[in-house]
Amino acid sequence: MIDLRSDTVTRPTPEMREAMKNAEVGDDVFGDDPTVIRLQEMAAEMFGREAGLFVPTGSMGNQVAIKAHTKPGNEVIAEDKSHTINLELSGMAMISGVMPRTFHSPDGTFNWDLIQPNYRQPGSTHRGYTGLIIVENTHNLAGGTVTPLAQMAEICDRAHALRVPVHLDGARIFNAAAALGQSVIELTKPFDSIMFCLSKGLGAPVGSMLLGTRQFIEEARFYRKMLGGGMRQVGVLAAAGIVALEKMTTRLHEDHANAKLIAEGLAAVPGIKIDPERVQTNILVFDISGTGLTTTEFGDKLKQNGILGVGINEKEMRLVTHFDVSRSDCVQTVQTVKSILNA
Repeated sequence: MIDLRSDTVTRPTPEMREAMKNAEVGDDVFGDDPTVIRLQEMAAEMFGREAGLFVPTGSMGNQVAIKAHTKPGNEVIAEDKSHTINLELSGMAMISGVMPRTFHSPDGTFNWDLIQPNYRQPGSTHRGYTGLIIVENTHNLAGGTVTPLAQMAEICDRAHALRVPVHLDGARIFNAAAALGQSVIELTKPFDSIMFCLSKGLGAPVGSMLLGTRQFIEEARFYRKMLGGGMRQVGVLAAAGIVALEKMTTRLHEDHANAKLIAEGLAAVPGIKIDPERVQTNILVFDISGTGLTTTEFGDKLKQNGILGVGINEKEMRLVTHFDVSRSDCVQTVQTVKSILNA
């Protein structure tokens, strides 16, 4: 099968498996797993931060950050298609007791003009006030779109002037860095906290990182344990994360080129609507309503022909390129879609 459901399906590389087998371990709840310590220090240095925390998932990283930044009754501003709103099981309401305040971005990028009308200042006797702003870069459900640094910096500057922290859901921040030709230090410097995934495009089997000040990370560690994230001899997983940071961050442009190849091929297929110029990274979302098929039907036909994709609603499909998808796989995907719709 050509698995284009997500970059989360990547399998650990042989080097990762070897590192996992040989990992030196301790008890991370006691803070003495040397491989976890090395990973956390490596990630913090790579992003120019004081400290880092290894968490099992990006969702936990985001939820721990929300909990550490806010207090119950706060509002949290996020885009209406964002991961924290749609794919984290109402976590911010259940765990932190905060209410999402959403806005809509037509192209999936973030700017202050979209965020500002949703800001609620302290002192009202009728409504909660803004405790946190969340920016997602790249934006998953918007098709892997990238928000440029200038827009992110303005959001942070304006928010900080109002004494509101800004968290970056940077699950695929290395994809954003590859697309923009900038370092992750440059792209993330304005933010108060950062979460990024070691899985997805970087290929590790498990794990994400949460970064910030030393004080913030100590508080986050408390909430990680509360949510069941005390993982004991977890150096066997952290070892794969180290390889991911050392070896996998510089090859992401290959996935972007493969996604663009698929997008350009699909754009020429009658019934499919996609603008290849909007495909900036490794995610492509396309409208199949013109084919007369539902996304369930379309996905079934793909599967019958050896390809896996995801329908994100009734009319839009999502395909994601990654390390385990070759250029020839992408060519075959386009040919298969053409064959299905010509049948």
